[in-house]
Amino acid sequence: MGLTMSEKILAKHAGLAKVAPGDIVTVKADYAIMPDLAFTEKLGELQRVWDPERIIIVFDHIAPAANVALAEAHKSAREFARKFGIRHLYDVGRQGVAHELAAEKGFFKPGGLIACPDSHTATCGAFNCAGRGLGLPEMLYVMATGETWFPVCENLLFEIKGKMPQMVMSKDVILHIAGKYGVDFALNKNVEFTGPTVKEWSVSSRMTVANMCVEIGAEFVLFEADEKLLAYLEGAEAKGPFEPVAPDRDANYSDKIEVDVTTIEPQVALPHSPGNSRPVSEVEGVEVDQVFIGSCCNGRFEDLEVAARILRGRRVHPNVRLIVTPATQRVCREALRAGFIDIFLEAGACVTNPTCGACYGGHMGVLASGERCLSTANRNFQGRMGSRDALIYLASPATAAASAVTGRITDPRRFGGAM
Repeated sequence: MGLTMSEKILAKHAGLAKVAPGDIVTVKADYAIMPDLAFTEKLGELQRVWDPERIIIVFDHIAPAANVALAEAHKSAREFARKFGIRHLYDVGRQGVAHELAAEKGFFKPGGLIACPDSHTATCGAFNCAGRGLGLPEMLYVMATGETWFPVCENLLFEIKGKMPQMVMSKDVILHIAGKYGVDFALNKNVEFTGPTVKEWSVSSRMTVANMCVEIGAEFVLFEADEKLLAYLEGAEAKGPFEPVAPDRDANYSDKIEVDVTTIEPQVALPHSPGNSRPVSEVEGVEVDQVFIGSCCNGRFEDLEVAARILRGRRVHPNVRLIVTPATQRVCREALRAGFIDIFLEAGACVTNPTCGACYGGHMGVLASGERCLSTANRNFQGRMGSRDALIYLASPATAAASAVTGRITDPRRFGGAM
């Protein structure tokens, strides 16, 4: 029996010829990524690091610091980096949301293995790279030794086919999957994507899907490496060797799911679960107080471009706060050069520095009780963005931008234009 992509990566990093579901393997990580919030914990007992060149510290969740406690955490992170000679420190002014920043810097390499405490580490799967969130105690062990362990899970294959409809994005496809199959459908399984539609998706679109597969319970999420990915890697800042993996023809999958996107319409996830997804036509008209465009799910250049296309020459509804957060400084500069930032400001949006803040309710967009927010983030759990009495809806950047203009959840197809 052949191997899947995740099995090949685990076998390689465990130094084994092959692995099979049910095995537990000790593996060597390629990189360990630590976000700023990790440094709110005590890291002083760590006496050594395995390789300072393979440890990356990113100020993303609350950057700049929003209070004294976070300022102390940032200070601790800077001291930690100096103590161990860690040069990959992305401090305020160089920061970005970790998963996008790591992609830009070339740390996500085909065939690689990433260790990170953030639950949406599976984003790296768009790069043919395996990663999933780990607990902080396990991350300390990784930083000290370069090793961790994983169970080898069963594998689930999604084949995506069909032509993407007008104003439908990959975010709509993964929300459709979450709504149809549920938030525990891929629990304790590794997920792989294939199909002609996947080949048409940009790397950014694949990142969105890999990111949100965490919301259907997935462990590792993997896409094959292709010409689009290799072209992206040419533009990444960090260079280095890599070995892409592809599934064997006789690889074993516990289930194979075919998804035809041809008839999918823009989707909206209602509170309080990404699996509570509906076609936008069933949700239109719900008034919103805030719209958020950003996060590790949808804060990339492609997402801002779609939003800018809709907002150009229009104004944000007077009853709505539109918050736009580019995922990294690089995305922000590219959006500035393309004229998107001017479009957002002229429309009446608030454009922030790169941060996870609004997405998880840390700062720059915290919701009050009773408020409704339409967000391009990946989660809409109760209390996620602030008050437990607030209501969070999830949608694509196209739907979010259209709704910011009308003041209520709106089908972006009403604004016309193919993407």
